[in-house]
Amino acid sequence: MTIPAEGVERWTLPTLSAAIAWCHQRNREGICCILDVLGEYTADSRQIAETEREYQSCIEAVRREGIEASVTLKLTALGVTDAPDRARAIALGLAQECAAAHIGIEIDMEARGLVDTTLDIAHSCLRKGFPVTIALQAYLRRTPGDLRVLLSAGGRSRIVKGAYFGDSEDQAVIRAWFCSLVDAAVAGKQGCSIGTHDPVLIDQITRSHADEKGKIEFSFLKGLADATKHSLVLQGWRVSEYVPFGTHIAPYIARRERYLRDLERLGLHPVP
Repeated sequence: MTIPAEGVERWTLPTLSAAIAWCHQRNREGICCILDVLGEYTADSRQIAETEREYQSCIEAVRREGIEASVTLKLTALGVTDAPDRARAIALGLAQECAAAHIGIEIDMEARGLVDTTLDIAHSCLRKGFPVTIALQAYLRRTPGDLRVLLSAGGRSRIVKGAYFGDSEDQAVIRAWFCSLVDAAVAGKQGCSIGTHDPVLIDQITRSHADEKGKIEFSFLKGLADATKHSLVLQGWRVSEYVPFGTHIAPYIARRERYLRDLERLGLHPVP
């Protein structure tokens, strides 16, 4: 797959050092970052070991530089589809390193066939006393139950619509499910992160939870919504940006471009 240079530069950064420099700039603008080592769906032991080392370097760089940033794990990059116990061990080790360095760690949610395994690994971290944030997908009917269990275990959620295949494609239905999840998460003491570029959702949530800014963080992708990020910061909301870096870029960029095409097909537009 040939990706235009402007697409690469929009969505991703090439190296850890570039990502750290970007985080410094975003922090000066009042925006936190969520760092991700690009890669997914690998069973190659050498590649998995390299990804683990890259995450360790990322954690150390965040600690050393003193930036406001968390780290997010994509479990398929750690070989979860081939060897879930190995992926669990790696995730636990990285969560322990983050906890020791007082750095937030998140676990991304991928295709629906991995939901149970992903949640199980997240709860393994929580049982060890390692705080984690777990992405939960609003387009799955099961998610309210998963959120209740997560909240009872002391975990924090990042509510997203979902980027794979869910139980509904009706945007009105997904928005209703999304807002219900946010309401439930905000009612818990942990609060939540909200990952969306949907102007309808952002408007509704900022209005309905205007008095609960300390319990909500709006999370956006690098490459989208720059004006909205800065506007929300000025309004006193917590804002973060997802910053992926590395060389395994093709699947990630393909999803981002498909996301924009799908919005266009539906006659929708992300926030500016």
